[in-house]
Amino acid sequence: MMMIQTEADEQAHLEEVKTRLHRALADIDARVQRYAEEIQTQKDYSWEHRAEMDHVEKIANRESIAQAMFTGEAALDKKKRIQKLLASPYFGRIDFIEQGGDNPLPIYIGMHSFFDEELKRNRVFDWRAPIASLFYDYELGEARYAAPEGEVAGEIALKRQYRIRHGKMEFMLDTELNIVDDVLQEALGQAADDRMKNIVATIQRDQNAIIRNEHSSVLIIQGVAGSGKTSIALHRIAYLLYRFKESLSSEDILIISPNRVFADYISNVLPELGEEQVAETEIETLAAELLEHQYKFESFHEQNARLLKNDDPALPQRIRAKASLDFLKQLDKYIAHLEDNRFTPHELRINTKPVPVWFLEESYEKHRASPVAERINRIARDVESKVGIYYNYTLSTRERRELKESLKGMMQTTTLRNAYKDFFTWLGEPDLFQPAKNARLEYSDVFPLIYMKMRLEGIRKNYRNVKHLLVDEMQDYTPVQYAVLSRLFPCKKTILGDASQSVNPFSSTTAEGIREVFTHAFCASLNKSYRSTYEIIQFVQRIAPNAAIEPIERHGEAPQVLGFASRKKELEQIRALMQEFDASEHHTLGIICKTQQQADRLYKAVQDELPNVYRLNLQSSHFSQGVVICPASLAKGLEFDRVIVPQADTDNYAAEMDRSLLYIACTRAMHRLTLTHVGEASPFIAAA
Repeated sequence: MMMIQTEADEQAHLEEVKTRLHRALADIDARVQRYAEEIQTQKDYSWEHRAEMDHVEKIANRESIAQAMFTGEAALDKKKRIQKLLASPYFGRIDFIEQGGDNPLPIYIGMHSFFDEELKRNRVFDWRAPIASLFYDYELGEARYAAPEGEVAGEIALKRQYRIRHGKMEFMLDTELNIVDDVLQEALGQAADDRMKNIVATIQRDQNAIIRNEHSSVLIIQGVAGSGKTSIALHRIAYLLYRFKESLSSEDILIISPNRVFADYISNVLPELGEEQVAETEIETLAAELLEHQYKFESFHEQNARLLKNDDPALPQRIRAKASLDFLKQLDKYIAHLEDNRFTPHELRINTKPVPVWFLEESYEKHRASPVAERINRIARDVESKVGIYYNYTLSTRERRELKESLKGMMQTTTLRNAYKDFFTWLGEPDLFQPAKNARLEYSDVFPLIYMKMRLEGIRKNYRNVKHLLVDEMQDYTPVQYAVLSRLFPCKKTILGDASQSVNPFSSTTAEGIREVFTHAFCASLNKSYRSTYEIIQFVQRIAPNAAIEPIERHGEAPQVLGFASRKKELEQIRALMQEFDASEHHTLGIICKTQQQADRLYKAVQDELPNVYRLNLQSSHFSQGVVICPASLAKGLEFDRVIVPQADTDNYAAEMDRSLLYIACTRAMHRLTLTHVGEASPFIAAA
């Protein structure tokens, strides 16, 4: 095979690949046209001969039409992939010499694979293919990869990266020119979009290991702010769909995301990678379904809003108590206590035939893992079986019904809510259970109640169809919530987040805490921060120091902290910064407030300053380019070219919970960060 070494050779190779892609498109168009004509012909035949065709022929004709439609749809999917490749056929290349071989084999790597039907070989390999891992994991020299037939060893003789846009090669770099850093810096320096970007061209070695992890039943990803953990998790889903395409589809995956805006923000990643979008839900939607909409409860954000108001001094204590692993253990003990005392059997007689108490007790214990209704049915079946074996007697329908009624009468029953309330009396802490406004459950009580319901009554909703669960913002879930998810989803899981970005420090969970629930979980850390400039990272390190964070050496302007004599002057400066942004090359400006109320007030004051000013709240479902005004709790996971943090003063940011929110707000900035305040600056930034 001819070696391609010079830029001219590469340009010629690109043109040849594009030519082959155009031919493939033309061939697909011709085939789709033939399928369409065939389908129409079969439909016409069915209509014209409907009176003459027997049942078997009609079925065969329908199946033939269905098969032609399926084949045509597959061809159209392939056409979409080729059209994407035409704009950028590949982004990388390695020349690999297998052990014992002489000639290097050029391997071009792109978003999707392209098999040249005429030449009968791959011209482009999918980034998820086993051999493509060489590109991410090795520099020049010895290398190896895991192929389906076993490990393949060899040597990388050349490594090259390209940027191809709209079919034109803008540059190519060899590894000797520090390819990864150069291309990564260029990608990180770009302006933000209104959707999360795919990162297949710049995946790093540690990220690649997480993406291609096939064996961990539970993978926990602790990633610092800006480490790309959510993007990595989505690329991991795309990889698993590619690797296990015969047994895993997009319909088998569920994402639990923090809110609808974030779900919209990440919604394009999987389709960009050639996969269908997967189902997504919020944890509170899941809770309502599990409780069958019978209980009203406050949301996570409503709970946090109450914490920020600080009008209930005991609220942090209640939340902290229910967020501990010990609380889960005590709840298990209480449920066991209920189990031991809720069944009081007495001797039964079925048509004068006795069923002893000891047998009922043994049957009750045997079916202890089953919810109440199912347990009664199983005990009844055991009794019927015993009567049949020992007395050679078959129960009538009336006797079966009476048996179940007798067994129900032996059960001590109470409402789920009362049983949960009594738990705190049993615990010796009755004040830990307090209803929220309008007699709703406090958010911290929702999942303990669900856990008790699962253990005592069972859950009607079945999620057995989910084969992989992805949980984002792991730090915002408690051990009880993870215990519920563990029982509800007995499948593989990817759980990700950052302990430093908890909006509620009273209920935050670390990766180590999650491992207490998922004891066989594998933990991976992502410590490099790619989002923000070096100067912004150094600034936020003084707000909330994190020794694990490793900033990328991408430099920019130092963050500004601007003080003003009045709120009016502060607002004038925010308007000026908005105008400056509008005249810049940047696409997104986040104005991130501490609370939703502050965001609402600011939005009313500046909404007419520019045509593209948007406000985010819990009802929002879309993320747009322009100026976005939102509270810090809704900004998690998002990123902006520029960020303004208003009211960064002592009155607004003083408590530990405020520190977390300020950290989240500042770490959303990619290129420029400005904080404004009236009076004394927050103590968290005073030294910054």
